[in-house]
Amino acid sequence: MLDKTGIAKRIAKEVKDRYYVNLGIGIPTLVANYVREDISVEFQSENGVLGMGPFPMDGEEDADIINAGKQTITTLPGASFFDSATSFGMIRGKHVDLTILGAMEVSEEGDIANWKIPGKMVKGMGGAMDLVASAENIIVAMMHTNRAGESKLLKQCSLPLTGVGCVKKIVTNLAVLEVTEKGFKLLERAPGVSVNEIIAATEGTLIIEGDVPEMSL
Repeated sequence: MLDKTGIAKRIAKEVKDRYYVNLGIGIPTLVANYVREDISVEFQSENGVLGMGPFPMDGEEDADIINAGKQTITTLPGASFFDSATSFGMIRGKHVDLTILGAMEVSEEGDIANWKIPGKMVKGMGGAMDLVASAENIIVAMMHTNRAGESKLLKQCSLPLTGVGCVKKIVTNLAVLEVTEKGFKLLERAPGVSVNEIIAATEGTLIIEGDVPEMSL
């Protein structure tokens, strides 16, 4: 089973050379720490940063340099800062190759709910809806179940939707899954996790073809 760092390490394998990548709040922000050093990647944050680097070491934080989640970040040589209008122009103009988001729920049809739980106060929907409406390649980083042990990979989302039919791939603490027309296709299982454990933790339709390999990090 993976922890949050393990999920980020596995997603980092999906990042290709010369990609422009938007990192959402939560687990996705860790991905920048684990991308291969032999490729060139530009990480974008919707608050107006292009060229984010790994998280700063303790004592090296600059409170003026933050991501959309208000976490302190580092920037790489050549990084740029700009206003939100320019940032969302980049997003809405489909200039981002890969978007990595967290989620509270994902449906077997690729719907995502990640911005609101009814009855709980939220600051706003942020840029999530722009991201899912504009991106053609969306990977979700999430835990497979909630704290009550209930599946977060569902036939239909129960929470307010952020986007419809937009998620392509999901990496959880248990597995890597692809969203297909027939449901969640199991691609890889986390180290030490059996296929039966993944079946038990998945409410949505799960497609299993042949032997499912254990993922490498």
